[in-house]
Amino acid sequence: MRIRGSVAVAVSLCVTQLAGSSQTPVPAAPGPGARSTTGGAQPDPVDLLVGRLDLEKYKATIKGLTQFGDRRQGTERNRRAVDWIEAQLKSYGCPTERVKYVFTPPPPPAAATAAPPPRTGPPTAAGGGRPRGMRARTGVNNDPMLQPDEQLRALNTEPSTPGPREQVYCTKVGSTRPDEMYIIGAHMDGHGWGQAANDDGSGTALVMELARVFSAPDVQTERTIRFALWNNEETGLNGARAYVEQRAPLQGKEQPAGSGRYPEPRWLGMIQHDMMLFDHGPPRDDGTVSPDQRPEADVNIEFQSNSKMVLESQKLAWILHDANRSFATDYPAQVGPHMTNTDSTPFMDLVAAVSLRENERGVHIGSGWDPHWHQPTDVYTTFSDQDFRLGLNAAQTTLGAVARLTGARVR
Repeated sequence: MRIRGSVAVAVSLCVTQLAGSSQTPVPAAPGPGARSTTGGAQPDPVDLLVGRLDLEKYKATIKGLTQFGDRRQGTERNRRAVDWIEAQLKSYGCPTERVKYVFTPPPPPAAATAAPPPRTGPPTAAGGGRPRGMRARTGVNNDPMLQPDEQLRALNTEPSTPGPREQVYCTKVGSTRPDEMYIIGAHMDGHGWGQAANDDGSGTALVMELARVFSAPDVQTERTIRFALWNNEETGLNGARAYVEQRAPLQGKEQPAGSGRYPEPRWLGMIQHDMMLFDHGPPRDDGTVSPDQRPEADVNIEFQSNSKMVLESQKLAWILHDANRSFATDYPAQVGPHMTNTDSTPFMDLVAAVSLRENERGVHIGSGWDPHWHQPTDVYTTFSDQDFRLGLNAAQTTLGAVARLTGARVR
């Protein structure tokens, strides 16, 4: 459904405000049949770009990631996956760089000398929201023998070791405002003795697909877009934290002076993607979950209500929501205030930051709505085309919003 009238004006104002009051306004994308200044009918460039997303290409990218098993950080399979991701990004024409850091986990805490006090109230969800009607908690599988596939079990056997880490990103440089940037992210590491197909192969493939579309030689954006594939998410968002620590101070600094090059453009927004495929509803009374995507499935767009940039983040969330209405083919979106436990968290007090998911992280996913989360069953063959299409709709949502925000054009 296309936006019209006052709704279109409101969305355009949100886009302008998010980019900054001193910036040139970015208008909402024109509807079908918009007229050019020469009088000829011109298709909406955002429509054209969204139309370049393809379900089979999205699935193929997820499947390519699963060849490296669960991609647990600190392993050879993780390092090989980083290399593979970088090679794919380069093949799209998106120039890559790496962030390097060292991960040294703290020693495990000493055994408690006394039993912890009993819980006196209902369980709470990190970041807000109280689980209601919870029938099944989902933890992290650490038992290799629960993986029935012997080859996959062998692939995932190498344990993680502390030490140097790397993560890759690529950049589409803006044509007229290269010093302003939107960051699109997902984490490429996983665990649980599966293939991490959904958590977070689905988000990683989404970001890679957007990099492919935006990096086409006939696509131009006014503002810069960075496509980041974080490492070490499962250990505490360490890769995203390393990026913020290293690169936040570099924002907007031209290097060398007078070159028009900005190694770290000023951040305008950060959009994270984490688990995009599985919205089958809550567990039944017996703890099982429906094998089919529910008709009411949707894309959850979350901002964090207690962040320092809450107003800007909420505006960004609604811009994404509107892009879903305009460009998503199958599934709607909903906006919520409980973004938590995801790689947008290190950004949320510095810039507008949101997270896209299959379900609300704090209330739904942590309460058993996705029984494959961190489990041996998180493998490519678990998911159907209905599931993959939910991820594709999230890609359509983000691509549409970012194309509008960056002033994308097709030459």
